[in-house]
Amino acid sequence: MGSLSYLNKYFLKYRYRLIAGILFIAISNVFAIVPAQVIREAINLVAENLSGSPQEVELSYLRTFTDGMSLRQILVFFAVIVVGMAVMKGLFTFLTRQTVIIMSRLIEFDLKNEIYGHYQVLSPTFYRRNNTGDIMNRISEDVSRVRMYLGPGVMYSINMVVLFALVITTMLSINVKLTLYSLLPLPFLSAIIYYVSNIINKKSEQVQRQLSEISSAAQETFSGIRVLKSYVREAYAVAQYDKKSEEYRHRALSLVRVEALFMPVMLLLIGLSTILTIYIGGKEAIAGNLEIGNIAEFVIYVNMLTWPVTAIGWVTSITQRASASQSRINEFLQTEADENRDEGQKADLKGILEVKDLKYTYEDSGIHAVRNISFRMEAGQYLGIIGKTGSGKSTLVDLLCRNIVQDSGQIAFDGMAIEDLDIRHLRNQMGVVPQEGFLFSDSIRGNIAFGANATDVREEDIIRAAREAEIYENIQTFPEQMNTVVGERGITLSGGQKQRISIARALIRRPKILIFDDCLSAVDTVTESKILKNLKSEMQGKTSVVISHRVSAVKGADEIIVMDNGRVAERGKHLSLLKMKGLYYEMYLQQKLEEESLHLSETV
Repeated sequence: MGSLSYLNKYFLKYRYRLIAGILFIAISNVFAIVPAQVIREAINLVAENLSGSPQEVELSYLRTFTDGMSLRQILVFFAVIVVGMAVMKGLFTFLTRQTVIIMSRLIEFDLKNEIYGHYQVLSPTFYRRNNTGDIMNRISEDVSRVRMYLGPGVMYSINMVVLFALVITTMLSINVKLTLYSLLPLPFLSAIIYYVSNIINKKSEQVQRQLSEISSAAQETFSGIRVLKSYVREAYAVAQYDKKSEEYRHRALSLVRVEALFMPVMLLLIGLSTILTIYIGGKEAIAGNLEIGNIAEFVIYVNMLTWPVTAIGWVTSITQRASASQSRINEFLQTEADENRDEGQKADLKGILEVKDLKYTYEDSGIHAVRNISFRMEAGQYLGIIGKTGSGKSTLVDLLCRNIVQDSGQIAFDGMAIEDLDIRHLRNQMGVVPQEGFLFSDSIRGNIAFGANATDVREEDIIRAAREAEIYENIQTFPEQMNTVVGERGITLSGGQKQRISIARALIRRPKILIFDDCLSAVDTVTESKILKNLKSEMQGKTSVVISHRVSAVKGADEIIVMDNGRVAERGKHLSLLKMKGLYYEMYLQQKLEEESLHLSETV
C-alpha cells in the first residue's frame, strides 16, 4: 500500500463523497438484512398455521402490525415489506455508486491531468530514455488499474466490512454452531478465488501484451506501407501478422480455459455452504434449538456473504495490480522537471550569444559529442555551423536550447548564464527548426500558426511566413490550400514540404534568435537558395545560427565553424576557409562535383 498512499491527497479532496458513500453502503446493507428476518417470521407463521401449535413471534413490531390479520393478509404484508426493502436497498446502492464510483472517476480525471501536466515540464532527455508506448501506457492503462482500486476496490472493501459486521453479528446472536458450519467453506472460497484471480490476471496481462504487439505491428505496417510495397514485402508482413495473431489466439484460449473452471468451483463451494446450513440447521431445529424460519434466514445470510467473500480475493488482486501501476506512475511523477522552469530571470534578449569551453558526453553511450567548443556572436550576426554526420552539430543545438545540460563550460545570452534564465521565457524568444520537422495531424494553417506566441494569429502573418519559407506556392496547388490536413506526422507531404512548413512555423513568431538545424536537407539547392534569400530580411537584426552539411547553406554567414568529431576543426568566412584548403575546402569540392554530376545527368 506504500505506493498507493500517494492517492490519499485525492481521498482528502473528495472526502465528502467518500463519507457519503460509506453512509449509503451501511444503510443499503441494513435494508438487505431486514428481509431475511421478515422471511423467517413468514415461514414460522406458516409452520405454526400448519401444525396448529402457536409460536411466539420474536419481532414485536411485526406482531404489532399483524394483529387481527388473516394468514393471507400477513403474507401479503410481509411480501410488500420485502419488496419495499429491496427497492430501498437498490436506491441506496445507486447512491453508493453515485458517490464512490464517481469519486474514482474524478480522481482518475485529476490523476491523468496531473501526469499529463508533469509530462509537459519534463526535459527532452526524459523522452529520449523512455519510449512513447510506455509513456502512453502509464497515463492510460496504469491509471485505469488505479481507478479500479479507487472505485470498485474501495466500494467493495467497505461493503464487505459493513456487511460482515452486520450479518455475522446477527447470525451469532441466533446460533453459534450453525454460524460456524455455514461459514466453513467461505474462507476456502476466498483463497481459491485469490489464487485463480492471480492466474487470470497474469494470463490477462499476457493477452494484453500480445494484443499491444499486434496493434504495434499493424500501426508500423500501415505507417510504412510505401516502403513495404516498394520492396514487395506484403507476404512477409502478412506472415508476421499471422504469427503474432496465432500467439494471441493461444494465450486467449489459455485464459478462457482457466475462466471456464473458475465459475463451477465457486458455485460448488457456495452450494456446499448452503447444504451445510440446511443440514446442520435441520438437526438444530429437530433438537429444538432453532425455529424452521431460522434455516431459511441463514441460507439468505450465507448467500449475502458469498459475494463479499468472493470479493476478498478479487479486491486483493486489483489492489496489487493498482499498487504496481501506481509505482510506475510515481516513478514518472518523481522525475525532476526542467531546471529553472518559471524560476530564472525573464530578460528580453538582444541576441548576444557566448559559448565557452562547452563539453557534453551522452551518458548512455559514452560518446563525446561536444568537446571544448567556444565562440561568440554579437546581436544580429549570422553563424554557420557545418560538419559531417555525427560531428556534434545537433547536440550543440540541444545545448543552446537547454534540451540537454552541458557537462562543463558555459552558455550565456546577453552575458547571463543559461542556468540563470527562465527556460520557457528563453525558448519563447527562439525560433528553432529541428532536423526532422514534426507536423501535427492538423491543417497547414494550424501547423504554421502553432509557432506563434499569440493565441489569435492573423491570416496575413501565416501567409507571410509561408512565403518566406518558400512553401506558399505549393500550398496554393493543394485542393484545400491552407485548410489541407497534413495527416499523421505530415505523412501526406514530401520531406521538403514538411521542412518548409516547419520553417514557416518558426518564422511566424518573429524570434530574437533563429536556429536552423539542417532543416534544408530535404530541399534542392535552388529552393534552398530561394529560402535563404527570403530569410535575409527576416534575419536582419536577429542572431541566426544555421547548421547544415551543405556549404551552400552557410557560405553567406558572418562566421563559419567547421565541426569534426565534436571539436571546432576550422573557423572563418567562406573565402578564407577555401584558402585554407582543409576540411571545408574538401566538402566544397565534393558537393560541387556532386552538383555538376547531377546537372549533367539531368541534361542527358
